[in-house]
Amino acid sequence: MSQGQRGAVGIPLAVLLLAILLHIAGCSPPPEPVVCTHGTSNCTVTNSFGSFPDRSICRAGNVAYPRTEQELVAAVAASAAAKRKMKVATKYSHSLPKLACPGGLDGTIISTALLNRTVRVDVERRLMTVESGMVLRDLIEAAGAAGLSLPHSPYWYGLTIGGLLSTGAHGSSLWGKGGAVHEYVVGLRIVTSGPASQGFAVVRELGARHPDLDAAKVSLGVLGVVSQVTLALQPLFKRSVAFVKRDDSDLADQVAAWGRLHEFADMTWQPEQRKVIYRQDDRVDVSSPGNGLSDTLLARSAPTRMLADARAAEELLQENGTAAADLCAAARPLADTVERQAYGYTNDGVSFTGYPVVGYQHRIQASGTCMDSPEDGLLSGCPWDRRIHGSFYYNSGFSVALSKAPAFVSDMQRLRDLNPDIFCAGVDTRVGVLLRYVKASSAYLGKPEDCVDFDIIYYWSRTYGMPRAHADVVDEIEQMALRKYGGLPHWGKNRNFAFSGVITKYPGAGKFLGVKDRYDPNGLFSSEWSDQVLGIKGSPDIVKESCAVEGLCICSEDSHCAPEHGYFCRPGKVYDEARVCSLLQD
Repeated sequence: MSQGQRGAVGIPLAVLLLAILLHIAGCSPPPEPVVCTHGTSNCTVTNSFGSFPDRSICRAGNVAYPRTEQELVAAVAASAAAKRKMKVATKYSHSLPKLACPGGLDGTIISTALLNRTVRVDVERRLMTVESGMVLRDLIEAAGAAGLSLPHSPYWYGLTIGGLLSTGAHGSSLWGKGGAVHEYVVGLRIVTSGPASQGFAVVRELGARHPDLDAAKVSLGVLGVVSQVTLALQPLFKRSVAFVKRDDSDLADQVAAWGRLHEFADMTWQPEQRKVIYRQDDRVDVSSPGNGLSDTLLARSAPTRMLADARAAEELLQENGTAAADLCAAARPLADTVERQAYGYTNDGVSFTGYPVVGYQHRIQASGTCMDSPEDGLLSGCPWDRRIHGSFYYNSGFSVALSKAPAFVSDMQRLRDLNPDIFCAGVDTRVGVLLRYVKASSAYLGKPEDCVDFDIIYYWSRTYGMPRAHADVVDEIEQMALRKYGGLPHWGKNRNFAFSGVITKYPGAGKFLGVKDRYDPNGLFSSEWSDQVLGIKGSPDIVKESCAVEGLCICSEDSHCAPEHGYFCRPGKVYDEARVCSLLQD
């Protein structure tokens, strides 16, 4: 590698190092997902990255912004009377698949951005009722102010309670009811379409014992619009967090055991380094000293110019085919800096002095400061803000049954051992592979058994059909998980091919579809995408040139890859039933 090439490799990583160390006072919060050209009509809706997996533009005839349940009922009734398709958009729309797309200019978007208030808090009964558009940040802060804690949540607090429930979002735990937020739902109010005799809209109130609650608390948005959610909380508590780095020689053994040892346990696997970062995270008494804070490094704001420059350099490296070994060498300082910065944790909200970090649940469980800093005119922003041409990546989430996880991890390690360096190009080295624990759920579209959830972030080109370096690594891992080990894609984080036939893996699917038929007999809250993933009509696979590069299909011929760039459809290296786009060099 020449000196100039080494410098090019170092550019995006040096920029990211600086961004990690900076604490920006201001930040332009992420934009809302709905944009209209004429007031509230002639609209488009997207997600936080500005692109759905198939890169299509999702259009809608109009958008409604109800402020009360009464206005929400009126919005649903108006569309139902006109037999218009409806879909819900949340404040930031973090789901990658096309869950919010109504399917064209004859459809309506109903935004919950203004349904964002606390309805009531019953401290004695430890119950909290909020509107469905409330973001997780506000929910956990309000709970903490009342002396209560939401036991578990996702790690990013920019999700709304309605949105995270619709996709089964979760934290990490096998203890008690587990780490999925929907396990703590004891009631909700949902507005569905109705007959003319009922004004075309019906408010359904589902209590803890209502048989339909198991359908509504993970629903993909196809039943109606959730208006309010009631959560069972716990007395305010603190957590004690420490991260321990070890070699990965016994990872296959630890993966099944670690979640039983610590209430909030997770793991981050760094395959190219042969290391695992174990999260030792347990509940402690509220009187324990400490006011720790989680401020995840990659969810902090950074200067816009810095983010754009880092992305431009990253794109250049991908296009030039930089050697994987050189990418690994350049990435190690970044990983070391993240570790020295304690992954964004501080003991007092300002500085890190050592482990354990002890703090209140609402200060530890989730973060995302780039979304709540003062507006600065887009001088800085969240790294993925679609307006600044910064980070642009895939996020694949999938789960494997806890009983099968050791064998799956062993297979991943076998793949890594063939050439560890290619994981530096195939997997984002800032994040590694995140492993979280999720408990079996009674929800019809929840996890049918205890499982380990795997999260992988990796480069995505803004040009259709442009392959990413060593794309076959992640693609083989994911096909192995979904096909060989019967895994499940995360409802809100994956690409089209992962959802093909997925509904057959849910024992409660028939019951869910039965509730759907009763709540929405005309399919007004359904879309082409939801019909495909629920097995009602069609397939989520899109078979065309370069479809496998885009994750729209699994390749069956070379044209599904990028032969003009040297990528051809070949069997996997460890799981030979996989079909992946591999770079073939002379």
